[in-house]
Amino acid sequence: PINIMPSVSVTSHFSTSLSIFHSSSSSTFRLYQIPCHPTKQSKPKHHRLCKVSCHNIPNEEGKPSHNSAEKNRRDILIGLGGLYGASTLAVNPLAIAAPAAPDFKSCGPPEIPTDVPTTVCCPPQYSSPIDFELPRPRRFLRVRPAAQFVDDAYIAKYKKALGIMRSLPPEDPRSFTQQANIHCAYCNGAYTQVGFPDLKLQVHNSWLFFPFHRWYLYFYERILGSLIDDPDFSIPYWNWDNPKGGMVIPSIFTDTNSPLYDPLRNVDHQPPTLIDLDYSKKDDDDPNGTPPPNELISNNLTIVYKSVVSGGKFPRLFLGSPYSAGSAPDPGPGSLENVPHTPVHLWSGDKRQPHRENLGIFYAAGRDPLFYAHHGNVDRMWNIWKTIPGGKRKDFTKPDWLEASFLFYDENKNLVRVKVKDSVDSKKLGYVYQDVDIPWLKNKPKRRRSKAKKVALADSFGVGAARAAEATSAKFPLTLDSKVSIIVKRPKLLRSQKEKEEEEEVLVIDGIEFDREKGVKFDVFINDEDEKEIKPSNTEFAGSFVSLPHIHEHSNSKIKTCLRLGITDLLEDLEAEDDESVVVTLVPKYGEGLITIQNIKIEFISE
Repeated sequence: PINIMPSVSVTSHFSTSLSIFHSSSSSTFRLYQIPCHPTKQSKPKHHRLCKVSCHNIPNEEGKPSHNSAEKNRRDILIGLGGLYGASTLAVNPLAIAAPAAPDFKSCGPPEIPTDVPTTVCCPPQYSSPIDFELPRPRRFLRVRPAAQFVDDAYIAKYKKALGIMRSLPPEDPRSFTQQANIHCAYCNGAYTQVGFPDLKLQVHNSWLFFPFHRWYLYFYERILGSLIDDPDFSIPYWNWDNPKGGMVIPSIFTDTNSPLYDPLRNVDHQPPTLIDLDYSKKDDDDPNGTPPPNELISNNLTIVYKSVVSGGKFPRLFLGSPYSAGSAPDPGPGSLENVPHTPVHLWSGDKRQPHRENLGIFYAAGRDPLFYAHHGNVDRMWNIWKTIPGGKRKDFTKPDWLEASFLFYDENKNLVRVKVKDSVDSKKLGYVYQDVDIPWLKNKPKRRRSKAKKVALADSFGVGAARAAEATSAKFPLTLDSKVSIIVKRPKLLRSQKEKEEEEEVLVIDGIEFDREKGVKFDVFINDEDEKEIKPSNTEFAGSFVSLPHIHEHSNSKIKTCLRLGITDLLEDLEAEDDESVVVTLVPKYGEGLITIQNIKIEFISE
């Protein structure tokens, strides 16, 4: 519910009649490949029809698959073209928090490079939106398979489905062109926020990242299944966290004669080349940039461990920072979105292209079928995250997250409004992921040196005082044009285990500002100055900040965001829990001189 100030009258907004539509899409599916435990059956929901003009096309079971009858006040205001009425209500819209939503009718030119041919990312506008309703519970859930384990029959089925999707007219909302455009529209500023025409909607770098991409894959999958008349069809996931065949581009996507192939990929990263989840663009020109295979695998496993286990124990850290209607975009990415999600994009994109198209830049990423397998694994990580002990690994409960909405076309060309709250349980959407080994769950990082050895080395070489002086000389705002170290005080020392479970100690690198046209990356180290000797598998390596270009043409060229790194486990492993301060070292990997930082601090979060 939206709390509107008492002095504001909204009566006039409810005088317009509405037409409510129902979808004809199927809501039942059968098992695709691997049987799961039966889901508890429940009675199907009944639809309460509004006393308005209705168009109800039943599915094969005689029941509509999307519910469009239950409208709350906010939905009606959205349908009338404005939330709160930023243009009609005499109130500061920023004073009223509300769920973010795209203004579908105002979709316009995307923010893309000026040297790219004119691109239209907006979908066709066939009809008024209908509200999504969860499908009826399935006895057996569809299982999305790991791409390295699929058989020839599955490959033939996927190739057939995508081949048909590619053959559809570009204006068909089910076509591959339109599916690719979805990412461009939501991620490159084609939409503004409902009620805030001067603010772009951005689904990255915030708590919208996981639910948006889950819905995106859900409808992509449903469309593919419908094109081959197979409601059991499930898309595969790229198992890049598994060294057993998953840390290379899956062979299903490398056949040059297949509709699953995209020629715009990095030619140096084709199988059997192992993926580097700590990838930096400079590694392409550095013969020593990529570690040997065993070290690379160890680094990859530890990177995922840090993102999902030790560095993602609370929803704000893993899912991303809150982003409500009226807020500026890019409040801060979650741990997995930042790394390894973004490095996988960069590693896969074609370095021969001016902007690393396709996967290496937002506007074109959806043009590569590998994108959907990559995000399948990202989506899988959301499921795994909730099962790991320790911390508060639960989804947000704030209405601004649960009620945030997006619009997608389904397999019957119906425009469907979906909400985050209906995406939190993939089983309720009818699917799970194939179970495979998860070796990174036990790949805890290791200290490069013991605390005693580091102290002895500092004393013997007399570098302790010099190191402290260097660290205290840094001033904010800080231009990151070379390695820099900063002493950061800790507000609390020696916390109990219960306190650690209730609050996570977080290193906050605040006010990260750079030109959104440029890709940037910097690494973060704690209590070790010799970053050249530290590997991602070491405890002293706290994490990285990575950004794909958000290239613009119509808005402010600067992006301002924040990086939060959970460090409770890191400090335990470094035996630094009783230290009054830590030394934080930042090392630019590319984009030197393009980044300014306003502040570095430590805070505690409980959500």
